[in-house]
Amino acid sequence: MAATTDRDLFPGFTDERIRVGEVTLRVRRGGSGPPLLLLHGYPQTHAMWHRVAGPLAARFTVVLPDLRGYGDSDKPPSAADHAPYSKRAMARDQLELMRALGFERFAVVGHDRGGRVAHRLALDAAGAVTRLAVLDIAPTLAMYEQTTMAFATAYYHWFFLIQAEPLPERLIGADPDLFLRTKLRGWSQGRWPFDDAAVAEYLRCFRDPATIHASCEDYRAAATIDLEHDRLDRDAGRHVGCPVVALWGERGTVHRLFRPVEEWRRVCASTVEGGPLPAGHYLAEEVPAELLGALEPFLR
Repeated sequence: MAATTDRDLFPGFTDERIRVGEVTLRVRRGGSGPPLLLLHGYPQTHAMWHRVAGPLAARFTVVLPDLRGYGDSDKPPSAADHAPYSKRAMARDQLELMRALGFERFAVVGHDRGGRVAHRLALDAAGAVTRLAVLDIAPTLAMYEQTTMAFATAYYHWFFLIQAEPLPERLIGADPDLFLRTKLRGWSQGRWPFDDAAVAEYLRCFRDPATIHASCEDYRAAATIDLEHDRLDRDAGRHVGCPVVALWGERGTVHRLFRPVEEWRRVCASTVEGGPLPAGHYLAEEVPAELLGALEPFLR
């Protein structure tokens, strides 16, 4: 059961467990209006949205799940090809979740890993996603194919987490609090913009060895089966068809090493807009007002 501090982050939101196919997801829901799905990143949970969920709920029905493998959602067994943690499997969870809630068409905002799930969802369920916002990422395939020493240094975890189990699991599990706090501080460029209650929730969930393993599987899938899917899309000329906005932190690695709008235009058939915000990686927690100012006109 979630801690009381977690409940206090989302006043007025419901807290449910919803079965979708092979997994049960923990889901927050609040507000009214057009449906809006918000997908969190690593190493966090849906709690990362606590500074923007309330204002968005004034205009939208906001749905906040923990991705499979994270938070209080199920962590199913993986497989040799890592398919249970492919972005295709994770995106299918979200499509079934929204359908279970009665929403056939909806907008999606994804940060970090959630942005990669959202990208796959917009490809595989093109008729369902009306608008897509991706936060502080470039497409996975572009980032891997353009790897440099600077990128590998900044995103060393991409190459650490994909190592065969149990190496990363054992090393992270020796001190999960240190690992998580180090990632949070590093990706926010040495700042600490986080709410204590949200950090307590991230730590509570990340201390679970099943979460550590599942999150490694997420990254192992990204370096294998997800790239296969992305290359098949590229070869077949499949593109995201809905309007897209890409937002990122001007103090972060994505801004320094990539051209996000240009990269997203390569994989999108529709309009791509966007730009940097005055932040590191954690836009929803570092600059919530600026993020809302960029998202709300796009989502309307």
